[in-house]
Amino acid sequence: MLDNVTPIRSAPAPALAPVLGAVARRERIARNAVRYFAFLFIALALVFAAIAAVLQDVFFFRLATEALIYGGFAMGVDLLLGFAGLLSLGHALFFGLGAYVSGLVLKEWTASFWLALGVTLAASTVAGAVAGIIAIRARGVYFALITFGLAEVVSKVVFNTRELGGSDGIIGIPVVQADFLLFTVDSSNAASFFLLVLALVMAMYFALEALLQTPAGRLVVAIKANEHRVPFLGFSAQRYKLLAFILAANVTAMAGSLYPMLRGFVSPELMFFQASGNAVITVILGGVGTLIGPLYGSVILSALKSVVGSYTEHHLIIIGVLFMISVIFFPKGLIGYLRPRLEAWLSRKEQR
Repeated sequence: MLDNVTPIRSAPAPALAPVLGAVARRERIARNAVRYFAFLFIALALVFAAIAAVLQDVFFFRLATEALIYGGFAMGVDLLLGFAGLLSLGHALFFGLGAYVSGLVLKEWTASFWLALGVTLAASTVAGAVAGIIAIRARGVYFALITFGLAEVVSKVVFNTRELGGSDGIIGIPVVQADFLLFTVDSSNAASFFLLVLALVMAMYFALEALLQTPAGRLVVAIKANEHRVPFLGFSAQRYKLLAFILAANVTAMAGSLYPMLRGFVSPELMFFQASGNAVITVILGGVGTLIGPLYGSVILSALKSVVGSYTEHHLIIIGVLFMISVIFFPKGLIGYLRPRLEAWLSRKEQR
């Protein structure tokens, strides 16, 4: 009887080669398109720095530096939302954590830039692991609500803790000097600190981009596509969701650690829901699942707040209306709108 059974044969490798080649080519073009936007962002930032230096305008440098810091915050949110499919409504918890840890290190220990970043990284890893273990057990809106609840609890504890300054936060954080390559950067020098923050934020971007191309990174993306299939591949979906959560906490906390260096103080408001909501809006404006989009979104949002706020007290209402209009006409955000067009151009260029 076994002789009459027709064996199941897999498709010959030569038949799959064109399909696999087309998929690899499409992925390569998509990555190159996003990198174009990343390098364009760096170029625009350097042009801005040159113009601001000529004008000797400290205000614009400070505003742009703050936009970069909040862009790094939003990048962590995008890592969860755009690649793991997890919406965090309490990611300000880690931004505030980074700011407080950095502020305490700089004020109570030593004004060491790299020590502040190192301690922040360690603290955010522990906090991200604890919060992640609690949050990733839930899915969808329940995950979002748990992250929101965690941030609310921690922010209220910080707000009522006298040792952390209570409602006043931590003030009097000293000026920081950082040895970076062959240069020494002073946080009181607006131009040099802007360039340092730009370098660190872009380093985080390229590090995340590289990590997402690894097998672990691809599994994180697979969780967003279909979480239920991941265990059938022999991997734990929960473990890789936790990994993504910790990485997102690291990125956001590292951005937060730069805030007290820029402002010289830290307040509990950095952990409030408004900060988390602004980060989500920033991601949507720039483009979900792009990583570089949040940086563009942060610059746009900061510019709108500054320009519109100089004309009216009701600038938040106007910004809200503009945000709704942008979502209606550009639902995929700025980079989400431009990327397919750039990919099409790169594809045509490659075929010539």
